Amino acid sequence: MDITPALSADKLLVRSYGRGGFDINGQRFEGSLFLLLNTVRHWTCDASKGINYESLKVITDASDEIDILLIGAGEHTVLLDKTLRSDLAILGLQTDVMTTGAACRTYNVLAHEDRRVAAALISID
Repeated sequence: MDITPALSADKLLVRSYGRGGFDINGQRFEGSLFLLLNTVRHWTCDASKGINYESLKVITDASDEIDILLIGAGEHTVLLDKTLRSDLAILGLQTDVMTTGAACRTYNVLAHEDRRVAAALISID
């Protein structure tokens, strides 16, 4: 689904998602991924095992440069474990879990506003 009619050359934006991956600024990425600090990193999160602290290590390692973490949990939202949510809050991360589509759209808005945002996005078909 195409969600951005115009791209910004200086920001990573999700142009579309689905079919097992994402179009970020015109480049196709397969599988799940992280968007943070103007970089794209593959995410090897196993959705069947859930999202845990270890699966978010790339994010937690950069927590001093991020204020907001959006987690796109696939086609359906999930609840984060209370301990994980607390651990992320201790790092200063405001964390919101939503569907992947909602996370992509929200990420684009916040990135466009120059907010210190990162996204962990589980790919959908």
